[in-house]
Amino acid sequence: MRRAALCAAIAMLIALELAACGGDANSSRTGAAGASPARTKARGELILATTTSTQDSGLLDVLIPMFQAETGYTVKTVAVGSGQAIAQASRGDADVVLVHSPDAEKKMVAAGAGIERTLVMHNDFIIVGPKDDPAHVRDAQTTDDAMKAIAGAKSKFISRGDDSGTNALELKLWKAVNIDPAGQGWYEETGQGMGATLQVANQKDGYTISDRATYLAQRKNLDLQILHEGDPALLNVYHVIVVNPEEHPNINIAGARAFKDWIVRADIQQTIAEFGVKDYGEPLFFADAGKPEPVP
Repeated sequence: MRRAALCAAIAMLIALELAACGGDANSSRTGAAGASPARTKARGELILATTTSTQDSGLLDVLIPMFQAETGYTVKTVAVGSGQAIAQASRGDADVVLVHSPDAEKKMVAAGAGIERTLVMHNDFIIVGPKDDPAHVRDAQTTDDAMKAIAGAKSKFISRGDDSGTNALELKLWKAVNIDPAGQGWYEETGQGMGATLQVANQKDGYTISDRATYLAQRKNLDLQILHEGDPALLNVYHVIVVNPEEHPNINIAGARAFKDWIVRADIQQTIAEFGVKDYGEPLFFADAGKPEPVP
């Protein structure tokens, strides 16, 4: 009897151990041995893939702590170019994206990787360059004229070259004037974000295209001046997109939707609209939730 009882106890311990191991395996994002534990609602971790402009401008430093304090989610922010952010989310490696590359965003949604694309805000792009303005960009009447002037003068132009929304806009502008700058001695790609690219342009007395928010946030450390602005072709629109849980069942859909609903809420839109006014004398972004889609 004692031997039978001992065997039964051992069997029960083995069963409990196997159940525990099975539970750990099921909590893995991939189910593979050694994989990172899956994010769960109980843990409240949310991965936001976004563009460097929201980070470099300082906007996320305001919004993310507010969202975390209110909702209890812990947000992991990955700030890269919009193209990289969309690619990351399309692989299921993020839960929600906040980006500014409309053509790439629409492709993401059309491919089924993203859902609930929602308008959040806009600002604009600007062409900045050295004070002496060797290409006379300041005299350009249109953005097309400005791009032609830079190429015609063979003035140094610093491109992000990182598949970002800014880079996509820049390449679209070159194409509009039938100029291919790739490989030209005056054209240089950094492969970096907006803040770093502005610093390179500053060091090399070059021109670049920047979103207004990042430029204003870094202006005190730059000699670059705004030389061309205000053209409708330079409109810069931001959307939030939820990653499709039907394509990636392990994403934090509850957290993604919570962030999407939160950032378009009236009081948060007011925070966005006021961001930058105190420090820079003008807003860095214009809140757009619930409004018609801005168009050039």
